[in-house]
Amino acid sequence: MATEQALKQRSNSSCELCGSTENLSVYPVPPTSDLSAQQSIYTCQGCLSQIEGKTELDVNHWRCLNDSMWNQEPAVQVMSYRLLHKLSTESWAQDALDMIYLEDEVRTWAEQGIAAEQTNGPTRDSNGAELQEGDNVTLIKDLKVKGANFTAKQGTMVRGISLTDNPEHIEGKVNGTRIVLVAAYLKKA
Repeated sequence: MATEQALKQRSNSSCELCGSTENLSVYPVPPTSDLSAQQSIYTCQGCLSQIEGKTELDVNHWRCLNDSMWNQEPAVQVMSYRLLHKLSTESWAQDALDMIYLEDEVRTWAEQGIAAEQTNGPTRDSNGAELQEGDNVTLIKDLKVKGANFTAKQGTMVRGISLTDNPEHIEGKVNGTRIVLVAAYLKKA
């Protein structure tokens, strides 16, 4: 458990994302962690369950990223960047993403994980809820539909969605027209 001891010391026995001091464990940062302290973070169970998708993302909990994104450890910067990217529909998270600075190799590591998640992960709505075939969703903003000459209005219900090969997109009917929608602009009904 040399990695855990190193992380305990590095983090002062607190979660490197939110600062909690309870139920801490080592989280190897994917996609290519070698299980060393340099490629892992020390995190609490609350953060870990949201990172792994076992519980929905709690937007207010992740406001702690405004602090953790400035951590000197690349692994913490990578996780902060990835979580801010997931929350980028929130204005404060987008502002933080605009401010964050990552060295080139750290940014590459962060973006590799995002790409791996997008190709392998489930389709999620703007709140992080997993979408399934046949679910009903609601638009959270007005969307101009290219080629169909109309705007899908905020609050429009899309019933019986279909999933696509890309976890960022779903298919559904709006105004009688079958279109592809970005999952980040939807909320599970």
